[in-house]
Parts: sequence; structure tokens; C-alpha cells
Amino acid sequence: MSKTARAAGAATRRVTRSSTSAIQKETPDSSPKKDETEDTPIKKEYISPVKTKTSATKRAATTENKNVKANKRIKTDPDTGLASPSPSPSEINSSPPRSSPEKSRPNSKKGGNKSESKATDLQSKKLKTFAQYSNKSPFPDFPHPTAQECKLAHRILASLHGERTRPKEVVASTTRAGCGDSPSVLDALVRTILSQNTSDTNSTRAKKSMDKVYGASDKWDAIVEGGESKLQQAIKCGGLSVVKSRVIISILKQTYEKYGEYSLDHLHQASSEDAMREMISFQGVGPKTASCVLLFCLQRESFAVDTHVWRITGLLGWRPKSASRDETHAHLDVMIPDEDKYGLHILLVTHGKRCDECRAGGKTLGKCALRKAFRKGKLEGEAGEDVKEEEKEYVKEEGGEDD
Repeated sequence: MSKTARAAGAATRRVTRSSTSAIQKETPDSSPKKDETEDTPIKKEYISPVKTKTSATKRAATTENKNVKANKRIKTDPDTGLASPSPSPSEINSSPPRSSPEKSRPNSKKGGNKSESKATDLQSKKLKTFAQYSNKSPFPDFPHPTAQECKLAHRILASLHGERTRPKEVVASTTRAGCGDSPSVLDALVRTILSQNTSDTNSTRAKKSMDKVYGASDKWDAIVEGGESKLQQAIKCGGLSVVKSRVIISILKQTYEKYGEYSLDHLHQASSEDAMREMISFQGVGPKTASCVLLFCLQRESFAVDTHVWRITGLLGWRPKSASRDETHAHLDVMIPDEDKYGLHILLVTHGKRCDECRAGGKTLGKCALRKAFRKGKLEGEAGEDVKEEEKEYVKEEGGEDD
């Protein structure tokens, strides 16, 4: 081989080695750059949907929590123990999720079971409380009212508003609803439910409307057959018609299922304790309602505590300040003498409606005839010597006596 040919071959091999070396040097540098460039968009692509889904899930959870909280804020009536109607989804959320009828049925059934369970729990709680405090005060160490205090207040209220005596015969009024005013126990119970949490005017209006729609006050079969919606419209003018219609029809159905007729008149022969227990076992019937039927319809000695009685007995110091209405009923039913229960109950209700200071929203101005006379009577020993000394000490601490 010539010298020239060998030189050309060597040059070719050098160029080849140089090119190969250059390619090898570039490959490790370019690979990471390519991988790094491709990883970034891949990470964004997969992370972004996850974030969106998480946000959507959080928004859905937040909405659900709001719905739950909204439902939890619904208050129950203190006497009936029933919650007001639940707000519709459209009231809670303007854009409720769509659901098929097939999916909504199990939920409604589940909700019904929960409602029934709640009613059963409430019934058990009422009966347990009644058994616990039957003929016993929940405040055994609270000494008021004494028998002398009760008689003093009774005498003062009678002088202000007139004496109240129990009628020899119970007659169902046709001009007013009347809280328990009927010889029929079932009618008395319905009338008392209509009077719950409303004025006498409104409850009477509802009773008259119901009688007009159904033809008479004891058309219980027609009321049940007509259903809740019809009854609700009939008593709407009396307030809380949704809850009251539900309670009334529930009581009618339970009564018929248990006795085969629309009547609870067997309670006339039952003991006061048994009658009380049976009435409060109904959903929507609390101690106040049952006590009113016991006092007026069955003509037994029971001290019913409505909002007026609860308020005024608090002003007179006859119950602990923290006592609920049901606790106050249990306490006062033990402390107040039987002979004072009928008249004192009616007079306290009357005073609570008429006295500017003792009625709801009234301001204490030191002019209430009952409280002025009651304090004077206590200071003069008319409520007992122990009460007299207690009142003197109270006046001393207050720095003076009311005029």
C-alpha cells in the first residue's frame, strides 16, 4: 500500500473515532434534559385532575355538612317533643344533586325508621322520667313553696281576679277550644293539643274550623280518613298546624289500633298515675298536656305547668331558676296542696295574661299587686315563720323593703 493510501486511511479512522466520541459525550448530557422536560408536563397532567376532584369532594362534603347542621338546628317543641317539618333540599341548597326515584326510596325509608326510633326513644325517656319523679320532687332540698305560701298566693290572686272553683259537671264548650274542657277524654286531649303554644283565640278558631270541615267535634273516623293534609288545612288558622295535625292523627290511629274504637274514656276509671302514664306514652303529649286533661276532664288533683305558671312561679321563688317546665311540674305537683291545685293553676294563668309585669315580656317595676302583697304577707309571717325569717334576710341584703 502506498504511503498516500495509508495516510488517508489513518485520517478516516481519526474522523470516525472523533465522531463516535462526540456522540458518546452528547448522549449522557442530552438524556436527562429530555427526561426532565417530559416529566414536568406529565406531573402537571396527573396532579391537576386529582386536585380538581379533591376540591369537588370537599365542596360536596361542605354542602353535606351544612345540610346536616341545618337539620340539627331545627328545634323541637318543648311539650310535644316533635321537630318542625324538615326544610326541603331546595331550601337548604339551591342546586341539590339529582337522584333517581329508585335511589330516593331507601333513603326515605331509612329516614322513616330513624324518625320512629327517635319517637320510641322519646317515649321511653318520658315514661322513665315520670316513673322517677312520680310523687317525688326532682329538687328534694328546695323548700318552696310551703303549704302556707301556696294558700297566701291563692288568697291574693283570688282577691285580684275572683275565686275559681271546680264545676260539678264537665261540659264541652261549643264557643271555645278549652284546655281539657270536655267529658270525652279523647276530645279533651285533642282540644289541649290545639291549645299548645298558641293563644286561646287561635286555638278556638282552629277548633271551630275543624268542626266545620268535619261536621262535628268527634268525627274521628272522618279525620283519620281525610289524612294529615286535610286536617292541617282545617286547623291552619290556629298555628303549628303541621305538627299538631300529625300528633292528632297519630293519637287517633294508636287509640283505634289498641282499643278498636276512638275512645279513651276508660281513663275515667283508671288511677291518676295510670291515666298520666298512658297519656304521655302518646307521641306529642307531654306532662303539661296530660296534666291539663287530668285536672279538667278527669277532675283529678294535678298541677299543670304552662308557660304562665312556669314564669310566675319562677318570679315567686317556687322553683330553682334552672328548672325546666317538666321539672317544675314534678316539683310543684308534690309541693302544692291538692285543695289549691285547681284554683291556683287557673289564677296563675289568668294573672300571667293580665299583669303588665308578670306577662311574657313584662318588665319588673315594683308595682305587681301579687308580688307586693306576697312579700308583705311573708314578712308578716302569713307564709310561715321560716319563710318570714328568710324574707327578712333577703330584704336586709337588698337594702330595703318594697313599698
